[in-house]
Parts: sequence; C-alpha cells; structure tokens
Amino acid sequence: MSLRAVMTTRQAMQQALALADEAARMGEVPVGAVVLDGRDRVLGMARNYVEEWHDASAHAELLAMREAARQHGSARLAGCTLVVTLEPCPMCAAAITHFRIRRLIYGAYDPKGGAVDHGPRLFHRPTCLHRPEEVISGVRERDAGERLRLFFRALRGKAGD
Repeated sequence: MSLRAVMTTRQAMQQALALADEAARMGEVPVGAVVLDGRDRVLGMARNYVEEWHDASAHAELLAMREAARQHGSARLAGCTLVVTLEPCPMCAAAITHFRIRRLIYGAYDPKGGAVDHGPRLFHRPTCLHRPEEVISGVRERDAGERLRLFFRALRGKAGD
C-alpha cells in the first residue's frame, strides 16, 4: 500500500491488522496504525518497532503520525483520522492530542495499558490539550485481540523453555 492511496476506514483497519501481523513476525507486539487525511488518503502507516530499534517510544501510532506530519507538511494533523489496532497507551494518547488528530478509531481494548477508555482516560481530563472530535472503540476488536493473545501466549511459552 502506498502513501496517498485512498481507502475507507474499514480498509485502513485491514491494513493496520496486516501491519500488526508483520510486527508479530518480527517479534514485536502486534500493533499497526494508519493515518488518513480528511479525504481518506493515506498519510502514514507503521507497525511497532520497539524491540528492533531498541526504542521504547517506537509505537505504531506514534510512528504513523510522525510520517503523516511529514507527508502533510505540518506538525498538526487537524482533520485526520488515526486507525490503530490497540487502544493507545498514555504516551500515544498524549501524542494524539499534540498532533491534533480529529478522529481516533481503534480495535482491541487495553484495560491494563490503555489511556483512552481505560487507565487515565486522557481525553476526559480537564487539562487535556486537545480531544479528538470522535473516538470509535472496538473496531475489529476480536481480530486485533486474537493477534495479541496469540503473540503473548507464544512469548510466555518461550519464556518457559
């Protein structure tokens, strides 16, 4: 898939799931993300690179938003949609506010590490810098969640070897 291709949010989630699969094959937590502009053109997409790059901040959504900002020619992604396979963590939720993402769509809930519908619920805090106009949770939740369950099950199995 090339940048600037036009896709629906449904197709964007499918692409994010494919990126999550790629991440899992590379030994990364299976998370993928796609950023669409206001006309549904792909501005950025990425998978997790935390282990490969030895960088705790190399989360899929953060990398996708950085690429989108470069493509967009602006540090602000007003009017853009972020599609990601997992509920964003506090770091990524904060980045979403700074990039000024208009709409967030995510797949699997993360009761332990999420910061949108769980944990600090960053967008509901009175001091939140910017709130997405729309948050759609649980899109392809089973598909995204199953990838995570299989990945961590296999990881636990290796730890017991």
